[in-house]
Amino acid sequence: MKTNKVQISAAESQVMEALWRKAPLTPEEIIAATAKANDWGPGTVRTLITRLLRKGALAGARQEGGYFYRPLISRADYVQSESQTLLDRLFAGQVAPLVAHFVTRQKLTSADIRKLKKLIAELEE
Repeated sequence: MKTNKVQISAAESQVMEALWRKAPLTPEEIIAATAKANDWGPGTVRTLITRLLRKGALAGARQEGGYFYRPLISRADYVQSESQTLLDRLFAGQVAPLVAHFVTRQKLTSADIRKLKKLIAELEE
């Protein structure tokens, strides 16, 4: 899968999520997986697929049983890229201020705190 950065809109990410869950999918299967939840018509989903093809995020191929699409970008690579963009843009690339921002503005459960402590302990080893 590709690792270079591809800008994916929020709407396009819904199509990608469907394909990350199960691929390959036909256009009709992508429409069934995304249209209703987002209040989109089939044309909207087809437009999003076309955009993702142009961006190099998807590949399409005719196979037995129809035309199928598959992602060219892994979800893990996409999440990493988006996370790094957020970190760079809002926190000058520093993780500690990002974590501080979330923990001071969100109520952490005792389970959350245990998980964070465990993660820090693992990182210190």
